Amino acid sequence: MRSKDPKVRYDDLVRHQRKKLQEYAAREIVYADDLLQWYKLKKREIPDDEYRAVAFWKNREWVRKPGALNMLYDLFVRIVHELPEPIPEIAFDCLAYRFRVYAVGLRQGGFD
Repeated sequence: MRSKDPKVRYDDLVRHQRKKLQEYAAREIVYADDLLQWYKLKKREIPDDEYRAVAFWKNREWVRKPGALNMLYDLFVRIVHELPEPIPEIAFDCLAYRFRVYAVGLRQGGFD
């Protein structure tokens, strides 16, 4: 059995990474909607930094800003390892924290 051509292997790797990032972006858009809905149900105003991150996802701004999606995915991986497992009592606090970290990352990365 012959091994794949290096270009074919590279294309496969890129295709896999793009699919993973697209799935991540789709999930984060849903989470952004959930966070907005949660603040509405609690009758609280969403903080500006969290709203900026929510708007970034809802407006699909990562499409116009190369590198932003990769940076946010790296932040997501780090946050998932740092935070405790989200149980129902703290799930939305964890989600709000994640969007606050996204806002800081966007500001520091120059994507704001």
